[in-house]
Amino acid sequence: MFKSFFPRPPLFFLSALLWTAVGVALWYWLGETVGGWFGVTFPGEDAEPVLGLRYFVTPDFLFFYLWCAAFLAAFTLFWFRFSPHPWQWWAIPGSGLILFSSYFGVQVAVSLNNWRGPFFDLVQKALGEPGTVTAAEIYGLIWTFASIAFVAVAFFVASNFFISHYVFRWRTAMNDYYTREWPRARRIEGASQRVQEDTMRFADIMQGLGAAFIDSVMTLFAFLPILAALSDNVPELPIIGAVPNSLVWAALFWSVFGTVLLAVVGVKLPGLNFRNQRVEAAYRKELVYGEDDPSRADPMTVRELFGAVRTNYFRMYMHYAYFNAFRSFYFQADNIFGYLILTPTIAAGKITFGALQQILTAFNQVSGSFQYLVNSWTTIIELISIYKRLKGFEAAFLGRPLAGIETTVVAGEEVPASPS
Repeated sequence: MFKSFFPRPPLFFLSALLWTAVGVALWYWLGETVGGWFGVTFPGEDAEPVLGLRYFVTPDFLFFYLWCAAFLAAFTLFWFRFSPHPWQWWAIPGSGLILFSSYFGVQVAVSLNNWRGPFFDLVQKALGEPGTVTAAEIYGLIWTFASIAFVAVAFFVASNFFISHYVFRWRTAMNDYYTREWPRARRIEGASQRVQEDTMRFADIMQGLGAAFIDSVMTLFAFLPILAALSDNVPELPIIGAVPNSLVWAALFWSVFGTVLLAVVGVKLPGLNFRNQRVEAAYRKELVYGEDDPSRADPMTVRELFGAVRTNYFRMYMHYAYFNAFRSFYFQADNIFGYLILTPTIAAGKITFGALQQILTAFNQVSGSFQYLVNSWTTIIELISIYKRLKGFEAAFLGRPLAGIETTVVAGEEVPASPS
């Protein structure tokens, strides 16, 4: 799955993580100093946020773009020389471009959050003090929003177009690798399904799930400092009282609670999904054999195979019932949690309407990023089951030991998924 597309996957991913950490640490430690050598000035914490499209082309932003490009170029050149790979252009610079595009997309959300404060404060002033605000002022801020939205739409389309091509190249690399091993792989149960359907589903899920994960990480980098600064407006939390960086801790607590809750109630679902693919494959395989061989797919065998499918589905329905109950309860509570912790501050009239909108947006962005596992749990379950099938497939044709789950009930007996 990975070595077909990435050079030396364990070492590559570890080095990518470490190099990214070095780049981020050096940026926060030396970024302003190095920028000063080139005449770049960085705004202070009390500086007014830049509104509109100018936000993306300020000197400090342009310098950050160059910083990222330099670190990506150094990492790319090292791996090109250290371990050349047929898919290296897509795997290394392509991955870097996806990371940067995710960061830029998050900055679009930051710029929109900067806009919310002035706009909603202006609305509050217009409603509370009639005649003090002109229509031109409101139209001006609406146009500012529109200009950012146009950039967001164009960027979203271009980014998803590239990611789609990136993931299909990954699927192509897997397909080429598995078909090279076809003489050995063809004897494995469900080989054709694993090469065609599982690689397709793996690529599709990685496109959505991987992009969402990167976006969540980038959102935390961008919005955590904003939420920490906005916490000054909310010095106390209900029941707990005064807490430094109150909003950050509230978002972290709520997200960890939801993640642990769904991980516990959904712990059996990956195995059930995996076994579901196995019994479906056995049933489909017998029907396919029956198309050409009259002695196969007799009613008794088909009924027994379908009985295994039905049993597994009913077991899944039962487990998904209570999983969905807990999941729905959590998401309904999530809709009002932000207002719940802000109620004392709102009741005391300590914030403006614009500040309230900024706080709620930043809080939802941070808590949503922390809730990545919560929001993606059902998709992660499906990905885990596909990963196990492909991992077992590779182990079978490479002669490695099979995991225990690589057996399934077929016509009342446990049958290994190894070559016959």
